[in-house]
Amino acid sequence: MIASESFIGFILEHLQQFFGYTAFANVTAGHLIMILVGLLFIYLAITKEYEPLLLVPIGFGIIVGNIPFYPGLKIGIYESGSVLNYLYFGVIQGVYPPLIFLGIGAMTDFSALLSNPRLILIGAAAQLGIFGAYMAALGLGFSPSEAGAIGIIGGADGPTAIFLSSKLAPDLMGAIAISAYSYMALVPVIQPPIMRLLTTPRERVIRMKPPRVVSKTEKIMFPILGMLLTTFIVPSGLPLLGMLFFGNLLKESGVTKRLADTAKGPLIDIVTILIGLTVGASTQATNFLNPKSIGIFALGAFSFMIATAGGVLFVKFINLFLKPENKINPLIGNAGVSAVPDSARVSQVIGLEYDKTNHLLMHAMGPNVAGVIGSAVAAGILLSFLA
Repeated sequence: MIASESFIGFILEHLQQFFGYTAFANVTAGHLIMILVGLLFIYLAITKEYEPLLLVPIGFGIIVGNIPFYPGLKIGIYESGSVLNYLYFGVIQGVYPPLIFLGIGAMTDFSALLSNPRLILIGAAAQLGIFGAYMAALGLGFSPSEAGAIGIIGGADGPTAIFLSSKLAPDLMGAIAISAYSYMALVPVIQPPIMRLLTTPRERVIRMKPPRVVSKTEKIMFPILGMLLTTFIVPSGLPLLGMLFFGNLLKESGVTKRLADTAKGPLIDIVTILIGLTVGASTQATNFLNPKSIGIFALGAFSFMIATAGGVLFVKFINLFLKPENKINPLIGNAGVSAVPDSARVSQVIGLEYDKTNHLLMHAMGPNVAGVIGSAVAAGILLSFLA
């Protein structure tokens, strides 16, 4: 009888010990909230097709990162020696973002920008959101480094946000990255109301001159001259700008097609999977759910709206000095943010609502690709005086 009771006690003790290692014993309300957020991201990606290549890995990563576990098992993303921690190295050390910029460069056609170089000014104007959010973050009590990392969300460029936050505010990287990618995915939702509010019916039907044909020589020289010009001005932006223009040279040279195809295909796909999964997993409730994260989401929305409005209003401003035949449709001003090509598609969709024959996509791609360069330059400027 005594032996039987001892055996039962032994079993119960080990069952209790086993239960202590399960997620059921370690779960908190925060974990459940973040798991629901991950499921929401996956839902939006699949049913609404909001940036599915980003939101599916991030959403699943959020779920992975919020499976509760007993500390010390070396499975969490913040536990040294865990697999997720090794994969996260590419995020915290800023390795993944330049590789993504390499792929972006290899898949980007800068012809629209080269055919009408003044469109680069729209991309520059849209960066107002970055510096507007920077000032707002300072006003809310964030440190200058944190404010700089938060402000870059306004560029609607997830890799740039990750790169800058890894240098300036590693503790806030999860919230900043999730915010940046969330607003990138919500471009079709956030931008149209701002565009309609700031434009008149007459402005929405402005027809722009067809873009001129850009020569092969121009396309080859642009990435070389572009890199020299931008990196001489902002050397701290070299990791992003150098890889962006290198990828574009691989595409336009005509003799490195295999390398360009690898950069814009398998390489960027692999890095997107890794960056999405690990950034999502970095949102562990114990580290992520705090007032700062909520403030970052609010500032990110403010930054993104200011960037969109800045691009549209800048077009309206320069139109005051242009002849009627040279005027720019303000509906392409939203494309100054670097969410390529989604913001350019928004310009096209909104433009067709008011004139079924007025196609703005090619014109909008000019400021759109300029926004990619602009956000990287802005990141370099912030890094140069805040690092």
